[in-house]
Amino acid sequence: MTAVLPKAASAPDRTEPGMHFEPGSYRDRSGSVFYRDGRVFRGLSETALENWELLQRAPFFEKNRKAGRIVDTWSVDLKGEPGLGQWAGFLEHARIPFVSYPYEWSFGMLKDAALLHLDLMREALASDMILRDSSPYNIQWNGVHPVFIDIPSFAPLRKGEPWVGYRQFCELFLYPLMLQAYKGIDFRPWLRGRIDGIPAEDMYRLMSLRDLFRPGVLLHVAAQSALQQRYSSKGVNVRNQLASAGFDKRLIERNVNKLAALISGLKLPPIKTEWSDYDRTHSYDEREFNRKLEFVRAAASTRRWQLVWDLGCNTGTFSRVAAEHADYVVAMDGDWMAIENFYQREKAGAASHSILPLVVNLTDASPNQGWRGAERKGLAERGQPELTLCLALIHHIVISGNVPLADFIDWLAGLGTAVVIEFVGREDEMVQILLANREDQYDDYQPEIFRQLLAARFEIKAEQDLKDGKRRIYFAVPK
Repeated sequence: MTAVLPKAASAPDRTEPGMHFEPGSYRDRSGSVFYRDGRVFRGLSETALENWELLQRAPFFEKNRKAGRIVDTWSVDLKGEPGLGQWAGFLEHARIPFVSYPYEWSFGMLKDAALLHLDLMREALASDMILRDSSPYNIQWNGVHPVFIDIPSFAPLRKGEPWVGYRQFCELFLYPLMLQAYKGIDFRPWLRGRIDGIPAEDMYRLMSLRDLFRPGVLLHVAAQSALQQRYSSKGVNVRNQLASAGFDKRLIERNVNKLAALISGLKLPPIKTEWSDYDRTHSYDEREFNRKLEFVRAAASTRRWQLVWDLGCNTGTFSRVAAEHADYVVAMDGDWMAIENFYQREKAGAASHSILPLVVNLTDASPNQGWRGAERKGLAERGQPELTLCLALIHHIVISGNVPLADFIDWLAGLGTAVVIEFVGREDEMVQILLANREDQYDDYQPEIFRQLLAARFEIKAEQDLKDGKRRIYFAVPK
C-alpha cells in the first residue's frame, strides 16, 4: 500500500493578504478569530468585552503576559469597519509562529501545557476569575515555551459556580498523560482520532484492577466514569445543583492543586524506541559527520529564512544549525521518544524560542479534520517552509513508507521550498537493513534517477559525496 504525503497547499489564511475568518473558532460564540494582512484579531461579544476589561486589571494577567505565558494581546478599534459583524470590541494578538496540535506533542510537552493551564487557573482563582475551558488547543508554543492563547476563556468566577472545564481537562490532558505514563500507550493516536479527547468511560475500561490503585485513577477516572453514566441520560443540571448547594471556590483550588501534584509526578515508563538515541548510534564517523554538518551550515547561511522544516530531525542537531539562520524552525520526527529527548534537552539547555519539536510521521501526517475538515489544519496549510532539511530521510520515505521517489520530490517542489536533501545509496548499511526482510520493488531508488528528478524540479546549487560515495547531499532551490 502506498502512503500519502500531506497535501502541499497554498499559504495559510493567517499569512494571506485580505481578511479570513478562522474556521476552527466557531466553538466559542463569545468571540471569533480572524486574520487580516498577516495579523491576528478577535471579535468580542458584549460579555467577553466586559471580561477582557476585568482581566486587564488582574495583576496575574500582566505578569504572565510579560513572561510570555499568555499571548501578548491588546485592544484595537475596528468597530464599524465592513465585513466584521456586530462585535462589541476587538483584540489583536501576537502571532504564533507555527500552530501545532496536542496529537503532535511529546509527553513532556503535553505535561508542561497541562501544568501551565493549572498554574493560570490557580492565579485566576486568586483574582476571583476562572478558565471556562480546559482544552490543550488553547495552548500553543513559542519554541519550547507553552503560551496560553484563548483570552475569552478567562471569566469572573460566580459565587457557588463549579469548575465546568474539569471534565474537559481530564479528557484532553489528564487521561492522555495517564495512558502513556501508566500503560505505556502512545496517546497521540487517541487525541488525533477523537478531537474532544478520551471519554472517562473509555479510559476506565483501559484500566486494570492494579491500575485502579495508581495515583488519581479512582478519583479522576473511575468516579468520573460512574458519575457521567449516572447523570448523562437523566437531563439533570448538575451545574445548577452545585451552585444552589453553595459550591465553594476552595474546592476548586484544592482540586487544581491536587491535579498539579498528580501531573507533576507522572513519568514516562522506561521505553527505548528505534531512533531515540540515533545521535549516538548513527552510521557516520566523526569526520564524515562534520563534513555533513558543515555542508548544512553553508547551505543554511546563504540567506535568512523565515520558516525552516527539519524532516526526520531526530534529536535536533541540524535543527539547531538551521536555527542560526532562521526566524523559526519546526523540527519533526515520527519517533516520539526522539522528540521527547529533543524537547527535554532544549528546555534544559538553550530553552529556544525559535525551535519547535513535533511528533510527525511524514507518511501519515496530521490531516485536515474536525468540522467540515477545517477545524484543525493539515501540516502544509499552517505555514509552508522556505527551507526544508531532509537528512537521512529519503530511504525511510521510499522503502519503509512505500512512497514513490518521484512523488516525494514532487511534494517537496509543491511546497515552494529550498531543500537540503541527502540521498542514501543502496550500498549504505542503513538501506541494507531496510531491504533485508522485504521484496526489493524499488527500481526507482537509484542515485541517477534521484538526481534527475531533483534537477527537473529544483536548481541544484551544491552537492557533495559522503561516506565514500555511499551517500550524496544536495542543496537545491526552487526553479
